[in-house]
Amino acid sequence: MPRPFAAYLRVYEPLLALGDPPDERLLEAVEAARLDRSSAGEREQALWLKSQHVGRLLPAELADGRAAPSLVTDVLVLDPEDVPEGEHGDAGPGPLICPMEIRARSAAALVTFLGDAHPALKNAVLDAGGASLDMIRSRAKSAIGDLSASASHTLSTTWTVPLPWFVLFDPGMRRVKLGKGRDDPEREVSWRVSIADARYRAREVGDLLEATFGDSGPGRVLLETRRWLDSFHPGSAVELDYGGLVQLFADSILQSDTTAEEVHDILDALRTGNVDELAELFADLRDFWGDLAARERAN
Repeated sequence: MPRPFAAYLRVYEPLLALGDPPDERLLEAVEAARLDRSSAGEREQALWLKSQHVGRLLPAELADGRAAPSLVTDVLVLDPEDVPEGEHGDAGPGPLICPMEIRARSAAALVTFLGDAHPALKNAVLDAGGASLDMIRSRAKSAIGDLSASASHTLSTTWTVPLPWFVLFDPGMRRVKLGKGRDDPEREVSWRVSIADARYRAREVGDLLEATFGDSGPGRVLLETRRWLDSFHPGSAVELDYGGLVQLFADSILQSDTTAEEVHDILDALRTGNVDELAELFADLRDFWGDLAARERAN
């Protein structure tokens, strides 16, 4: 089964930020490090499918509505040595931990869906699940309480990557592993940065975007990302991972992908007022990511 066609923006916090002292089950999970970024999407997918099979409202929860033990044990572990040295602060001390928080993230997504969905679709979902809107909100509120910080450690999007996310990273720090084909679990495109550097870039570029576009569009996305980053320990690391999207591109396209560079070129063009270059760069990005948007509509 293919990995979910989702990309991820993750924060890895120092272990000391997740409890003092940390839960013994967490310590054991960190030591074992059974999950990695290539298997994270598959784990989310498996828990979601299991929850639907047994008729539970949310994945990673028990029949009585309490969080399953995986709340503590489903974690990704990162060595600070695998994060580029920061200009405004380094990541650490290690190990760095990203709790997957699948139940809480699913609850937040469900509440958002029910708030935005057409009434007919919302009622169909409620009828199929045998749940009232008040019950779902109550269970979701309980699930969101699982979070160890004031925000989830993971943001995700399907079929695309929000361009403002690239602002946080040095384009030259891209990690590319092609593996042995599109379905190889080791296939990867990702970037990492200390949260200190990510916050600095988000503030600097956020001011530029606000001055140019106001508080809408990409400026709004970056503002929300800045607020999210402020929820975490100053020794954290941030990772942008194409996740399952790497299955959708041929090797040559992944190797030649210059999205991060083009986003930073757009920022330079904004600073210098080069309108002609802006139009050309935006057109290139629209063409590159437009194919994925067309596949999403087809699916």
